[in-house]
Amino acid sequence: MSGSVLSAGQAALVLFGTFVGLLVLRVPVAFALGLACLPILLIEPRLSMMMLAQETFNAYNSFILLSVPFFLLTANLMSIGGITNRLVALSRSMVGHWPGSLAQINVVLSVFFAGISGSSTADAASQSKIFIDAQTKEGYDLSFSIAITAVSAVLAVIIPPSILMIVWGGLISTSIAAMYLAGIIPGLLIAGSQMATVHIYAVRRGYPTYPKSTWVEMRCSIWRSIPALITPFIIVGGILLGWFTATESACVAVLYSVALSTFFYRETGAKELYKALLDTGRLAGVALFCIGTASAFGWLLAYYKIPHALLANVSTWGMGPIATGFFISFCFLVVGCFLDAIPAIVIVGTVLEPLARAVDLHPVQFAIISIVSLAFGLVTPPYGLCLMIACSIAGVRLRYALKDTVIMLVPMLLVLAALIIWPDVSLFLPRLIVPDMLK
Repeated sequence: MSGSVLSAGQAALVLFGTFVGLLVLRVPVAFALGLACLPILLIEPRLSMMMLAQETFNAYNSFILLSVPFFLLTANLMSIGGITNRLVALSRSMVGHWPGSLAQINVVLSVFFAGISGSSTADAASQSKIFIDAQTKEGYDLSFSIAITAVSAVLAVIIPPSILMIVWGGLISTSIAAMYLAGIIPGLLIAGSQMATVHIYAVRRGYPTYPKSTWVEMRCSIWRSIPALITPFIIVGGILLGWFTATESACVAVLYSVALSTFFYRETGAKELYKALLDTGRLAGVALFCIGTASAFGWLLAYYKIPHALLANVSTWGMGPIATGFFISFCFLVVGCFLDAIPAIVIVGTVLEPLARAVDLHPVQFAIISIVSLAFGLVTPPYGLCLMIACSIAGVRLRYALKDTVIMLVPMLLVLAALIIWPDVSLFLPRLIVPDMLK
């Protein structure tokens, strides 16, 4: 920028060099992002240390981000309030007779959980406690049990309501309702690819299969689960019908979950509610702190016009929408290995948005490609938060389950490629239901 002490290249070197150096020293990502800003603020006379606090606060001063703690609270209430148990029973009645029964139930439960919570980390934590030990006792390999639990947890950021979609919509001004609809088919395709992978594993390794549930058992499971299954329809339907915003839908989800677990299922008391609030505060504090420091980092990138400098050569490659989609996906796949998804959206999403716009890549398709690509980062080292949680609960090192995790990601990559090559995979439902939101 003209009048600045540092050029765009020098500023980028200081910012990214400091950030990577702090990561090597094992400084948490949220702190590393904030600390990486300090050298620039000290060097540049036109800036001051107050800019860090100011830009961090500006990120928090957002109505839409209030939905993050509310959706996390919904996930915690779901885990302790008897809702999960009903959904496990329903999943068993649906796919319990398929090869690798318990692992199939694991994936289906993740689909249901994704439709309520929007948080992959909450899903990974609750599912790991339920399934890893249970699967190993039934003869499943521990590495397989960890891998399928961690990989299926990423569905929560793809299937609505997704916290990442809310963050994306707030930062890049994309219709959240359209993204919610666009995430349904990709999410179900990825779940289907995971279930096909489980089937192959089960047949090759002889994993156990449960007897098929009777129609009476299935009807009973569905009847008991209906109150819980209504939750995603309240959240997504309320937004589509214009009854409330994304943030208001999160508040409604919390109130409904409290009523369901406390008065209907009667499995949540004052002690359980306090624990859910405590866990939510801890998880939300980490997520929102990441958003704040990443926003300050992103502001400095914009101040020095670093995104323009980085993309100056890329724009001369003459890429079309498909090639650009693969390039964007590659960027997020790499960044997701090192950064949490939320700061990655704040920093990389805003950098790549002009490139996507330049080749007429639809904003909703751009969002879905990016979010699905970032979902891989939740199970790929060195970050791999969902895999890390699953391994921690299982009491093994992350590399123990790495081989099976990589195998399970291969069919998911094929789904990601399909999203890039055929835009209608993600845009079909939005065009059918809310075409006005795509204009």
